[in-house]
Amino acid sequence: MATAAPDFLAGAPALGSGLGYRPPFRADLFANRARVDFLEIVADHYFDAPPERLKELDLLRAHFPLVAHGLDLSIGSAEGVDFAYLEKLARLIDRIAPPWWSEHLCFTRAGGVEIGHLAALPHTREAVDVVARNVEQVRRRIKAPLILENVTTVVRVPGAEMDEPAFLTEVLARTGCGWLCDVANLYTNAVNHGVDLDATFEHWPWDRLVQIHYAGGRWRDGVLIDSHDAATNDAVWKLYDRIVARAPVKGAILERDERLPPFADLLDEVARARATLREHRRWA
Repeated sequence: MATAAPDFLAGAPALGSGLGYRPPFRADLFANRARVDFLEIVADHYFDAPPERLKELDLLRAHFPLVAHGLDLSIGSAEGVDFAYLEKLARLIDRIAPPWWSEHLCFTRAGGVEIGHLAALPHTREAVDVVARNVEQVRRRIKAPLILENVTTVVRVPGAEMDEPAFLTEVLARTGCGWLCDVANLYTNAVNHGVDLDATFEHWPWDRLVQIHYAGGRWRDGVLIDSHDAATNDAVWKLYDRIVARAPVKGAILERDERLPPFADLLDEVARARATLREHRRWA
């Protein structure tokens, strides 16, 4: 099910194929600047940062286009957003002036308690209302376009009034946000919950797609985990190729957080993602 693209998408730059920045590979990154088109930084890593950390951020911005990815805004919290957190996020966005920034479509705080993980929202109209209200509050402080990322769910939240594609479509239509499609999350949920992605593929809001995440995961106790600690598998690559062929994506980011391989291996994945973007003329 497609919905109209957000207003900012027509003017958003095509950033190409990039990496989620991690400090351990900074030296290798700068030695291979021409092979990485843009970087995604984790916004929370630069809140209340010491001068040397902010100097690193300015160095990255001087050499690469940057987008920011938030972890703990809790855009789906019924109690609303934490305004102290929002102010830190806004200052970071102001500093780097990204073409867009992203957050997870989830909640990380409930009843004033930080729960420590990305918790899935119930697929209900009430949850859509909550997200729409919170996005409106965020936009009063942050003018840069916001895109929302689909998350993994180990268990289905009871009481759903719609499936995940319909829920996401409704959220994006109500908020005017774009979509950060995490292909690994899409695949992981399909595997763990027995969803036929071929049958449901056209139900997703592809016309709102702005950015892609892709990554590798691992199995634990019979459950596929989006662990960001392995190379992207063939099934995720196949889904990535299909999505790029279908949707007006502006950029793709490889996420790798643990068990970092030789940097050349990351560059190979970035190059593979770029080749598909070029094949389908998603950037020049």
